Amino acid sequence: MASFVPTKQFFGAPSSSDIGSSRHGSLQLPSKLSSSNFHVPSRPSHPKRLEMQAAGSTFGNYFRVTTFGESHGGGVGCIIDGCPPRLPLSESDMQVELDRRRPGQSRITTPRKETDTCKISSGTADGLTTGSPIKVEVPNTDQRGNDYSEMSLAYRPSHADATYDFKYGVRSVQGGGRSSARETIGRVAAGAVAKKILKLYSGAEVLAYVSQVHQVVLPEDLIDHQNVTLEQIESNIVRCPDPEYAEKMIAAIDAVRVRGDSVGGVVTCIVRNLPRGLGTPVFDKLEAELAKACMSLPATKGFEFGSGFAGTFMTGSEHNDEFYMDEHGRIRTRTNRSGGIQGGISNGEVINMRIGFKPTSTISRKQQTVTRDKHETELIARGRHDPCVVPRAVPMVEAMVALVLVDQLMAQYSQCMMFPINPELQEPLQSSTPESAEVTL
Repeated sequence: MASFVPTKQFFGAPSSSDIGSSRHGSLQLPSKLSSSNFHVPSRPSHPKRLEMQAAGSTFGNYFRVTTFGESHGGGVGCIIDGCPPRLPLSESDMQVELDRRRPGQSRITTPRKETDTCKISSGTADGLTTGSPIKVEVPNTDQRGNDYSEMSLAYRPSHADATYDFKYGVRSVQGGGRSSARETIGRVAAGAVAKKILKLYSGAEVLAYVSQVHQVVLPEDLIDHQNVTLEQIESNIVRCPDPEYAEKMIAAIDAVRVRGDSVGGVVTCIVRNLPRGLGTPVFDKLEAELAKACMSLPATKGFEFGSGFAGTFMTGSEHNDEFYMDEHGRIRTRTNRSGGIQGGISNGEVINMRIGFKPTSTISRKQQTVTRDKHETELIARGRHDPCVVPRAVPMVEAMVALVLVDQLMAQYSQCMMFPINPELQEPLQSSTPESAEVTL
């Protein structure tokens, strides 16, 4: 997004015509002022400038992440600015998440072979964050630029090839450049840091899983969001916590993979033990921030949270989440159609959302398209691509959700925790678990 800010003269300041000359060619001073106590401000003579502030590769306000690199360049990575100091952090914290995202991990993902080994090159000392920017780098080692020779001439249908040309007038052809999913390596690395802060400080946990592949839909009532575990999700190559439906999803992907086609799906993400009070009313509502973050991922086409569009079929009396007092004296809701967010602010219940991903646009089937010099043609794309993106999208979704939440946690801390909280209505942000004693914001 780009914004244009013209450099303007301050309101009420004298203009150049006021201070440069008078009718007789000299500055006229008020009669009650002498030249010794009257100061004429100097102003530059250059014309007004039009300043452009462009963005697009940086996310967050307090916990800021900038990703860099391209699919077939020297490497990819991120710079994390605003990370609290004294957080225990090493490459292994990030590598666990990057291994879940990396290509070539099963037959239903792209066969590109990358280890995606990360290196922290700044921002830590003796195993702790220092508070300075953290730079994370991952080299590209298995590029095959020749696979994209046809795509340098013809646009892939539904891919960003054409729109990048429309916007910039030039593009990185090999691998799609910044539109490639390899850009998300930086997000996942930064998300690993965010997840660690959330877990250690507040006890919050972010988990995602595949709930739909093409026409195979996992019934919502089969998964207990209070108790589903990472081990259950990671027990199969499609990352569905139900073994029976996982096999059906894998079969659906295999069926299109052998035909050179692709399918889409849905990733469900939940957040447990998130503090109450995160999010800001009006424009910066928590669900709005989550939607923007998740929809910034490649291939996303839809976002729902709570009851989503299904809630439009209900009446108010059917949809409302009634309050009650639990055994610990906390205000809770009996149902969770609000998805853990009300009025744009977290209410302490499990946050749940669903993100829809389209079928991979690069397929090895003949398609009609046009060339860069505007001639109609046919294209059979080569290269190594996922027949379905959702199994590898799971850690990407978790990362983006975690980045939003740690940013909101810092915002809540800075605005509402400077003075003692109202214990009748508010709760501390920090968990009382022993792990949280290791980290203070």
